Amino acid sequence: MKTQKLLTTISLSFVMLISLNVNAQEFDKMDNSTMDRAYYPSNAPKRTFEKTDEAKKLAEPKIRVTYSRPAKKGREVFGKLLKFGKAWRVGANESTEILFVNDVTFGGKDIKAGRYSVIIIPTENEWTLKLNTELDGWGNYGYDETKDIASVSVPVTKSDKEIENLSIALYKASENTVNLKIGWDTTIAEFPITVK
Repeated sequence: MKTQKLLTTISLSFVMLISLNVNAQEFDKMDNSTMDRAYYPSNAPKRTFEKTDEAKKLAEPKIRVTYSRPAKKGREVFGKLLKFGKAWRVGANESTEILFVNDVTFGGKDIKAGRYSVIIIPTENEWTLKLNTELDGWGNYGYDETKDIASVSVPVTKSDKEIENLSIALYKASENTVNLKIGWDTTIAEFPITVK
């Protein structure tokens, strides 16, 4: 009887020790480059506050971009920190990802609704944005150009003001066209997406 109680006590102690060990898992530290999202339409995350069902329906998300926002911190970004002609994940940490809720046209190609990673090849005068099917990567380490499915090259423009943190916005440029606007430091590029 004493042996059975001792074994039960040891077993319970072992289970409690394992439970404590599992609960002792640390949270990741706060990252310097915070994760953010851009939506089209921009009020999509707040659509529940719309007053009418019609307004709520119009605010349903069509496109979402999830990205991390590195800071310039006095560095020369394009041509130095980010080498011209080299693939860039468009941010920091995890690869930037775009979600199309419905089918779209990008770079003259029909793109099915779904998730894609975004890669940019910057040069001094233009950026080429590539949609890629490889997901959940870290930086450019998982970038496989054979998984590119579409690309668009656009000229860059200069911002009057310095953009400290990488910023992304989606906005209606014209009927059925949404522009994906990306800016950092003093460089801005806008990529057209045809929504259906």
